[in-house]
Amino acid sequence: MASLKFNNIYLNDWVTLSGPLESNSSLKKIDLKMDDYYYGEKTFEKAEAKMQRVVIEKILEENKLEEDDIDLLVGGDLLNQISATNYAAMNIPISFLGIYSACATFPESVIIAAMFLHNTSIKKVVGVTSSHNLTAERQFRYPIEYGSPKPHTSTFTATAGISILLSKEEAKVKVESATIGKVTEMGIKDANNLGAVMAPAAAKTLYEHLNDLKRDLDYYDLILTGDLGCVGGSIFKEYCDKRYHLKLKKHLDAGCELYLKSQETYAGGSGPSCLPLVLFNKILESKKYKRILIIGTGALHSQTFVNQKCPIPAIAHAISLEVL
Repeated sequence: MASLKFNNIYLNDWVTLSGPLESNSSLKKIDLKMDDYYYGEKTFEKAEAKMQRVVIEKILEENKLEEDDIDLLVGGDLLNQISATNYAAMNIPISFLGIYSACATFPESVIIAAMFLHNTSIKKVVGVTSSHNLTAERQFRYPIEYGSPKPHTSTFTATAGISILLSKEEAKVKVESATIGKVTEMGIKDANNLGAVMAPAAAKTLYEHLNDLKRDLDYYDLILTGDLGCVGGSIFKEYCDKRYHLKLKKHLDAGCELYLKSQETYAGGSGPSCLPLVLFNKILESKKYKRILIIGTGALHSQTFVNQKCPIPAIAHAISLEVL
């Protein structure tokens, strides 16, 4: 069974750090802002590591916690060997689990944290993730200085850092259940069409979540997918209908919700920070929804396999949240 239910696990707090473009997007609330992509560092990669350090330190400060008060740090990013997270954690004396699920890293961190809190003596866990447009472009496609044109199916990697605090102490957002995704692959080899790569994984996870927990679509006020983008979001809805007979009426995609149309971000936003950025700074701020299913989607590709013309695998993890 891929789905789990949790008892009394809560999201106590979160901190978001928004990049220059994201600070002027559709978000209703901004915690911390970056003035530029270097963030006071000499390289974009060092900037991303700093982004994570800042949000970790900020969440400890806001909750009047010391590093010794945190039992576990769980997190990851898009870079090879999750290097931004490793460097962020390097001087933070908290037990650390580094994870990688590409743009599904945020929900994976929540699942791992909730499982530790549910089944062990661990009391407080911090989760962290980030993405940086220019580090991701340099690694996965071309540096922006190259000037490579992009097709309309491309998404724009969000620049942001996110930290969360989870515990069994009651708070306004409860982690009620989760579904761990399965790797899918539909034969797509185009790294500029990742929405299409990830859409079937998201549909499969949604179907298994509803089936495992004996729920229907009406149970949720909103289904929020991670970063399929506007192209992948349309494919997701069509695939849900034709493959699983699920007609989605209360669905939004974070990639489509993040940026303004005037910002010209192709098919919308992407990156591990895209889903939590929209969830915390737009969806929860609207106060419209009580039961929210978030489905983080990740394309598990690498430059090496893409250059070897291999199809791109994908994963999607789901978390059921209750706003109390």
